[in-house]
Amino acid sequence: MTLKNTETKHPRSVGTLYIVATPIGNLGDITQRALDTLQQVDKVCAEDTRNTRKLLTHFGIQANLKAIHDHNEQHKTDQLRGWLDRGENIALVSDAGTPLISDPGYHLVSILGGEGYKIVPIPGASAIIVALSVAGLPTDRFTFEGFLPAKTIGRNKALTQNKKENRTQVYYESSHRIIPTISAMLEIFGENRKVVLARELTKMYEQIFRGTLLDLQAWISADPMHQKGEFVLIVEGAPVEENSDAVNCSSDELLVTLLEELPVKQAAGIAAKITGKKKNELYRQAMALKNQP
Repeated sequence: MTLKNTETKHPRSVGTLYIVATPIGNLGDITQRALDTLQQVDKVCAEDTRNTRKLLTHFGIQANLKAIHDHNEQHKTDQLRGWLDRGENIALVSDAGTPLISDPGYHLVSILGGEGYKIVPIPGASAIIVALSVAGLPTDRFTFEGFLPAKTIGRNKALTQNKKENRTQVYYESSHRIIPTISAMLEIFGENRKVVLARELTKMYEQIFRGTLLDLQAWISADPMHQKGEFVLIVEGAPVEENSDAVNCSSDELLVTLLEELPVKQAAGIAAKITGKKKNELYRQAMALKNQP
């Protein structure tokens, strides 16, 4: 693969910024496209150059490494812009996985993308998607919450806000906070909420736990080894609350509005989709409304 500058909205001939996903543990998960890109770019910008150097050395890649992390990201944006303006191609990597997902890079990509510089994703491993793929919980709709606040008050506030969230919830957590996080979830979400914990994904000691929050608390407390490593917590969404009185109240108003424009059968069908009530029930309700003097 040969890297080429592609036409952008930017008025000058500039280089390309590649957002390169790297393995989250197993080095065999790196893609050939990622290797080709890292081999051919002029510079590799890394969250931690020591970690990235180990990765590159493993694959025999010599690269000009530059550090970009949370503390210098905004300052480094100007420097990176200068490199691109000289026509250099740049790769951005994180310590593991897909950059910008709970990792540095947001400001850089937001600013340079807004200025019209060419930014190309090089896809690969992501702990969120890897964990969801084996969770066995609904994945058609989910929220990614990242890391919860470190302090108890902030963590409890965030979890309380998510207590009634119907979608599957995905959290990252570290080894020194996994116990208090599970305890807070147990207290706020309830002991019967289903949960999946993925520990050390793709690594030698990978473990996937499935059960309730009460089961998880017992499991992780039973063995200190269960508390080590990097974690993805996937929590079942809350059940949808049904309020029949509220639906009945609003369905009359909905049907009256629909009947102004539609036949009874069609109005009942649309109302059923909106309210979740049975179509034949809404049909009878619509007929009664239609026949009112």
